[in-house]
Amino acid sequence: MTIGARGERAVLPTYPARALAFTRGEGVHLYDEAGTRYLDLVAGLAVVSLGHAHPAPIEAFARQAAILGHVSNLYWTEPGVALAERLLDICEMDGGVFFCNSGAEANEAGIKLARRRGRARGGDGKHEIVCLENSFHGRTLGTLQATWARSKKEPFEPLPAGFRHVPANDRAALEAAVGPRTAGVLVEPIQGEGGVHPLEAAFLARARQLCDEHDAILICDEVQTGIGRCGAWLAGSLLGVRPDAVTLAKGLASGIPIGALVSARLEDSFAPGDHATTFGATPPVAAAALAVLDTIAADGLLANATTVGAHLVAGLSAIPGVAAVRGLGLLLAVELERGDAATVAARLAAERHVLVNAVSSSALRLCPPLCLAVAEADEAIAAVGSVLATG
Repeated sequence: MTIGARGERAVLPTYPARALAFTRGEGVHLYDEAGTRYLDLVAGLAVVSLGHAHPAPIEAFARQAAILGHVSNLYWTEPGVALAERLLDICEMDGGVFFCNSGAEANEAGIKLARRRGRARGGDGKHEIVCLENSFHGRTLGTLQATWARSKKEPFEPLPAGFRHVPANDRAALEAAVGPRTAGVLVEPIQGEGGVHPLEAAFLARARQLCDEHDAILICDEVQTGIGRCGAWLAGSLLGVRPDAVTLAKGLASGIPIGALVSARLEDSFAPGDHATTFGATPPVAAAALAVLDTIAADGLLANATTVGAHLVAGLSAIPGVAAVRGLGLLLAVELERGDAATVAARLAAERHVLVNAVSSSALRLCPPLCLAVAEADEAIAAVGSVLATG
């Protein structure tokens, strides 16, 4: 029996049908049960930042696990403290870090931080979180309410109240939504699941001003965009924004689960007992994340994301049938002039052994490992061109 057939019998059907099963990976490639090699431009949904089976995080995890695996957050450990210090440096903040296991948990912590602070400074009424239409922040009950898509929410209602949504880049709508009741503004610098749409620098600057005016905090969800994905440690830095808190996950440990809320030093922030998790930054996971950060820096992967991303934009934009290419670095969307993006993605996998995913009905998302080379980018460009030419 195939892996897929077994999975259909044993795994809850929370995901669409899966056409492929993979047995191993190496660099920017995955191999299926038959040994067929695929160029992976999905990278576990922007997670496998160093590429598949990179030795740095694996060896760091194994070394640390052999020394000290888990002691809980009742005690300090060297890897956890060192990782917190490194993330504060990357985010240019002097506050503190809360570690967890996923992006949704990091965003949930950010929402709780905003509400905890808002309540302390403005009473029960200062609790609203302002988010954006077409946003995606996770699937816990709190982050689901922060997320825009109605279809994702309906089966689980009633959800927590106190969330407002405004159109991205609409400064007038943002000004109308942010006020004395606002505890926080939560935004993705680039809306990843919403179609890879970057926010305008002027909109982010206005969000910063409004938070300052109304004693609210600005939270940047960098779960998908952070850790080099867009050519800098944080996409928000490329857009000129200075948030009060940043959420990270996905690429931070290149496939090993981790999440982090990085906060500036704030009055009325979390106090002991306000928030907790059992597995946050266990020593092996923290060691792996440190190895990922070291490797990104040592191998010049921030610059590579910028260079290869620009090469992809130029090549893909020239293909007949491509209406536009948007994004930053190696987080890109290819907007199609016609055709079903899901069908094009399926054909790319079946005919050219290139993996992308449909991020909307008309757009393909590319978020490959940060080590993608120009030659591999050319392979992707040729594959998209071939499929669209015969579609």
